[in-house]
Amino acid sequence: MPVSSVFETTIERLSILEPDGTFDESLGKDLIPDEDLVKLYRHMMICRQFDVIAFKLQRSGRMGTYPENRGQEATSLGAAYALQQSDWLVTCYRENAGLFWRGLPMEKILLHWMGDERGNHIDPDLHITPLAIPIGTQMLHAVGLAWADKYRNEKSISCTFFGDGATSEGDFHEAMNFAANLDIPTIFFCQNNGWAISVPTKIQCSAPTVAQRALAYGMRTIQVDGNDIFAVVKAVRDAAEIARTESRPSFIEATTYRLGDHTTADDARRYRDSDEVSKWEKQDPMIRIRMYLEKRDLWDESKQTAMQAEAEKIMSETVKRAEEIVAPECNDMFDSMYASMPENLKAQRSTLRTSSLGQNPSQLPTQDKAHA
Repeated sequence: MPVSSVFETTIERLSILEPDGTFDESLGKDLIPDEDLVKLYRHMMICRQFDVIAFKLQRSGRMGTYPENRGQEATSLGAAYALQQSDWLVTCYRENAGLFWRGLPMEKILLHWMGDERGNHIDPDLHITPLAIPIGTQMLHAVGLAWADKYRNEKSISCTFFGDGATSEGDFHEAMNFAANLDIPTIFFCQNNGWAISVPTKIQCSAPTVAQRALAYGMRTIQVDGNDIFAVVKAVRDAAEIARTESRPSFIEATTYRLGDHTTADDARRYRDSDEVSKWEKQDPMIRIRMYLEKRDLWDESKQTAMQAEAEKIMSETVKRAEEIVAPECNDMFDSMYASMPENLKAQRSTLRTSSLGQNPSQLPTQDKAHA
């Protein structure tokens, strides 16, 4: 048998708004109305101020470790803008902009990082899952959510976010394989910021692009400029259309960059070159959008100053709500676990003792039975 080619393909890269403000009208015209783009930029300013204040809260001992979102706002925000309210947003921990756009109260994220579990109590109508700290686990949840909605003949889809490092996790490959083989309408959104904490992408992925990992699963894939909100919106809309009409998953690799450390427990200066950071600072998605708006007389310095003051006021109120929340009660850990509480947990709740684990309430000491 002669040697023949069994598979050939090309992975496209999508960019519409360049760092220097150049705009591709053929791809971007009418993609985001001017009024909406102003709202998106204002929202990004609030999210950037959120990062500033969250960092200060951590440094002053008022909050635990925090991962800055600075530099990556266009990815989750563009996706949240492009998707429907009924679609699931299944995130990791650097998607504040998209979560807040969907309607998640900002104090929820502060509470999460303050160690208050109530930060993960999310209104079901928002179709948002709690932050996922373990790397890659949320992708399986996203596939399950989309599969459940498909089973119920509902039209909602799921979009899950993760970093480049997560594509080396087993959970990623299981979720991709499951979604592709069972036709699950899930968008896999990889935010490739070049670093898996201190490990560069080129070490944990030998392929030229992360996007091509989707090819092994027969999945549509594309690479986009993740700091270009227009490109993100178009890529997500295209993927969502395929998910709704064909019930097929898609993979998006968005190249972006975290301008801060991995978290407040990290010092990126130990492994990142300052020239690299400077290069990406010039590609900041906020700078790019502001240039676009100013060229069209939709934004100016006075609006910038006024919006900065508004963002500071919003964050002051957000911190106040988070820090002045009524202290939790011990019973909360029990009451929020089950819709119908098992008898052994009722005994633990009333006695605040773990010695009753695995015991029948009738076998408890007499003084404890009254509380069971």
